[in-house]
Amino acid sequence: MKKKMSVIVPSYNEEKAIPYFYEEITKISQKMSYLDFEYIFVDDGSRDDTLKVVKEYAKKDKKVKFISFSRNFGKEGAILAGLEYAKGDYLTIMDADLQDPPYLLEDMYNLIVNDGYDCVATRRVTRKGEPPIRSFFARCFYKIINKLSNIEMVDGARDYRLMTRKVADAIISMKEYNRYSKGIFSFVGFRTKWLEYENIERVAGETKWSFWKLFIYALEGITAFSTAPLVFSAILGIVFCILSFIMIVVIISRTLIFGDPVSGWPSLVCIIFLMSGIQLFSIGIIGQYLAKTYLETKKRPVYIIRETDEK
Repeated sequence: MKKKMSVIVPSYNEEKAIPYFYEEITKISQKMSYLDFEYIFVDDGSRDDTLKVVKEYAKKDKKVKFISFSRNFGKEGAILAGLEYAKGDYLTIMDADLQDPPYLLEDMYNLIVNDGYDCVATRRVTRKGEPPIRSFFARCFYKIINKLSNIEMVDGARDYRLMTRKVADAIISMKEYNRYSKGIFSFVGFRTKWLEYENIERVAGETKWSFWKLFIYALEGITAFSTAPLVFSAILGIVFCILSFIMIVVIISRTLIFGDPVSGWPSLVCIIFLMSGIQLFSIGIIGQYLAKTYLETKKRPVYIIRETDEK
């Protein structure tokens, strides 16, 4: 009996890209005919005709499955939904825009079957086509998070990876509401092989990731897998307490020994603003972690399904 390959495709406003993706993944599935394929399109509350396009393919091809959310819950929710509903012995996550090249799938499968890897992941070695400012901050993010976190996050890592069922089950078992998949993939461990490729531009449509969304996503990653910002905040408070004590001793000494009166309200205002800024910054860091805790305690679902053909 053939083993099953589940291809999970998070989709948000991808009606233009899906026909290209379906054509390419069909070619790969025909080439890898020794496996039984299923394509699970997760419609993340799209505002265009993404779901309509997927349903048309589902009528013609039994391999095509779909899950449609009640609203946009984000890619993290779409990935989790796909993993939970997939029935395959091997599972892969791919974007519909073909920035995750389907032709790598056969090599990934062979590495798992022949070389004993549990997971084969991909990373971009170039960022051709991206705005230079975005590429710069992306590289900075990976440097920062790898210094702050105890788990390694590979620069240029994509969500595109092929994994065995036991890896997928380990990921599903992590029921946290605030999800950061790249960190979760690293956290669960297992024997992982990395494949490198040059960046590929979208085949159609527009990117859904603005600079601001990527910045928020980076903060999610840092707070999800590191408590170092809290330690930094505490150390900053201690340092400024010590500096304040030294300044008090210096001012009292100057006044008693040299008769130098304390003067200069501009410098005092600057100090007040500096200290206030540091306090607000530290409170903001603590607030981020409190917000995460607050959301976790609510036990809200990561996603809500409006419609699906899955039984």
